[in-house]
Amino acid sequence: MNVRPLSDRILVKRLEEEEKTKGGIIIPDTAKEKPQQGKVVSVGDGKLLDNGTRIKPGVTVGETVLFGKYSGTEIKLDGEEYLILREDDIFGVIS
Repeated sequence: MNVRPLSDRILVKRLEEEEKTKGGIIIPDTAKEKPQQGKVVSVGDGKLLDNGTRIKPGVTVGETVLFGKYSGTEIKLDGEEYLILREDDIFGVIS
C-alpha cells in the first residue's frame, strides 16, 4: 500500500531500540520507551503559504530523523506501525 501524506506531513517508521544496555542488562518490553528515531517512508508536497506558494519539506525519503516522544499520530498500515508527523515536529536529521 502506498501512502502519500498531505501538506507538510511526513510518514515515519520508528527504529527499534536496543534490547540491552551498554552494561549488558536486558530491558524487558514493559520498561522500554518508544524510540525517538525513525526512517522517513513518505513525504508530503510541502507547506502551503498564504500567497499560494509551497515550501518543500527539508527531509527526503530514506533519511533517519529525530522527533519528540509524544509527537505525531500513530497509525497501522498492513500490520506495520507508522507515525505521521508535521515537519515542525522533527528536530533533526541523523547523517
